[in-house]
Amino acid sequence: MTDKPVLITGGTGFLGSALTFELLRAQRDVTIFSRDADKVRREFGTQVRAVTRMDQLADASGFKAVVNLAGAGIFDRRWSEARKRLLRESRIGLTRDLVDWIKRSEGPPEVLISGSAIGFYGDCGDTLLTEQSQPRVDFAQRLCADWEQTALSAAAAGTRVCLIRTGLVLGPDGGLLKRMLPPFRFGLGGRLGRGGQWMSWIHLRDWIAIVLAMMDNPEMQGAYNATAPNPVTNRVFSATLAGVLNRPLLLPLPEFLLKLLLGEMAALLLGSQRVMPDRLLSQGHVFQFGDLDAALRDILLAN
Repeated sequence: MTDKPVLITGGTGFLGSALTFELLRAQRDVTIFSRDADKVRREFGTQVRAVTRMDQLADASGFKAVVNLAGAGIFDRRWSEARKRLLRESRIGLTRDLVDWIKRSEGPPEVLISGSAIGFYGDCGDTLLTEQSQPRVDFAQRLCADWEQTALSAAAAGTRVCLIRTGLVLGPDGGLLKRMLPPFRFGLGGRLGRGGQWMSWIHLRDWIAIVLAMMDNPEMQGAYNATAPNPVTNRVFSATLAGVLNRPLLLPLPEFLLKLLLGEMAALLLGSQRVMPDRLLSQGHVFQFGDLDAALRDILLAN
């Protein structure tokens, strides 16, 4: 291998695992920073190196890219005050440690690709959102904004920084579909609340392609919306999913019930972000899956 290794935090999660396997298929060396080295070994065997502490990392100059995806699961538990602190520390704290490590090193990695989400914009209704849009502040927005600002400080060390504002990622064995599929497969799926909220989605393969472009294209820097250029409402998404599965669309979940079950976290399902990937499109990026029906059929029906 002539290329330097790639360091991934969150490399055993839904996105990080898919990215790691793609890099391995391309014969690129990967190091994963994880609290659970055994989990890394179970998933990837001896194909990757696992480190559990910052002091186990080589000098940052030894890496081509750092892909920072670590963070406690945003949907895993209700948002108590303690959970909110964990969500922030697992993202912002680790990112701060990575930036400090980069600044201490003899030379910087070429690029830091740091995770974010379209939650950066807050609940903006029907407003069409681009990377230049002004956000509406709530907890998720502040979390993303502070996470991004911490990552951007790596630029002072000479590292190119890309912020990937990820939408709702569709792929097998994880992400949004893993949570939505069971009721839809049994014909019990339905819209969430009134169903008019916008869902900005992206196929997993398109998300990976964006990360690889950020890794290898020195012209890319700053924030990018990682969403397909065809957002849909929750009503349309639910009907499309039911149609692909050849199931009825029967039981909407009322807004009050979602709020009762999920508390403040219900805002992630009832909030609306109608996001366009303007910067990617302006730089000539081509999406493999721009149509929701085709994306779902590829994931759910392809052999």
